[in-house]
Amino acid sequence: MRVNVYTDGACSGNPGKGGFGIVMEWVGKPYKKEFSEGYRLTTNNRMELLAVIVALEQLKKDGMQVLVFSDSKYVVDSVEKGWVFGWVKKGFKDKKNPDLWRRFLKINQKHQVKFKWIKGHNDHPQNERCDQLAVKAAKKETLQVDEGFELSQNNKAGKLDI
Repeated sequence: MRVNVYTDGACSGNPGKGGFGIVMEWVGKPYKKEFSEGYRLTTNNRMELLAVIVALEQLKKDGMQVLVFSDSKYVVDSVEKGWVFGWVKKGFKDKKNPDLWRRFLKINQKHQVKFKWIKGHNDHPQNERCDQLAVKAAKKETLQVDEGFELSQNNKAGKLDI
């Protein structure tokens, strides 16, 4: 089975309130799902990456062929150019978002995933829909805690939340 996944992240301030949006379409079937979630303090890159992770985690069967469309050069280039695999070898030293990259690598190995970069805000229907979902999620009254980001921020500030 093949699935096309469209993702986008949004952030009001960077860091600030953020959200992600996902549209998943099964190739050759009239089946489409949408997902979104908002966070009280995060970054745009984290939302872009988290959207991909959550989309892959939604797949019920292993071994799916997945084509991810993203307007995030950060995400697409990190995977397609193999940078993330080098970061693993170096223990993610001095790299941002190691918690999410580890989570991505765990779910990515269960599928055949390829990425395609698309220009954002360029009238691509699924990308525009993902953007709408992400922005709306970031504006929700009740937002999730991006623990990976907030814990790292507290540790940098010398405030250990234990």
